[in-house]
Amino acid sequence: QDTKYRAFQSKLMPTVAPETVIGVRTPLLRNLAKELAGTAETADFLRVLPHAYYEENNLHAFLVEKIRDYDAALAETERFLPYIDNWATCDSGVPAVFKKHKNELLLHVYEWLDSDKPYTVRYGIGTLMRLYLDEDFDIKYALDVAKIRSKEYYVNMMKAWYIATALAKQYDAVLPILQERLMDSWSHNKAIQKARESYRITPQQKEYLSTLKV
Repeated sequence: QDTKYRAFQSKLMPTVAPETVIGVRTPLLRNLAKELAGTAETADFLRVLPHAYYEENNLHAFLVEKIRDYDAALAETERFLPYIDNWATCDSGVPAVFKKHKNELLLHVYEWLDSDKPYTVRYGIGTLMRLYLDEDFDIKYALDVAKIRSKEYYVNMMKAWYIATALAKQYDAVLPILQERLMDSWSHNKAIQKARESYRITPQQKEYLSTLKV
């Protein structure tokens, strides 16, 4: 336990009760997940939901990421998603095996995007950002993210993060989303802000993006 880190981390996660944060740094949790992956203890731990502590949720996510069987990883991901209650756990990553099954995974990603649970939606957008912005990119995915309407701050922030990252990787294809104002105003402006903060966007692109604020 690192009590200073606990206080710092708690301030970043207003949706998490401070008394449920122990104060264990992420590298230590990832090391623990590496040690426990595939053991009987892991199987027992994954069955216990909901967890009491923030770090237990993160450890759960890290353990699921290490499952090598696609069907098992997907099943455990979908079982865990309804229990995610903060952005940090939500953004911890996706199982490595998902990268080898992008076609069949896409159906589930769209189910997550249609969820009534904000962190499930955020996870879906994050999965599109992590796995489908390079050789598997389709402008349809970006358009579908832009169409999402939510009152949830952490959903809209992920929308902005996705569009900003998409601009860095697929600038010409994604730019019309901002030119045609296909997102809500808050997400639109936040996406521009994040893109202008990115080192992957050229100075000329940043200058132009600043003219698209609403």
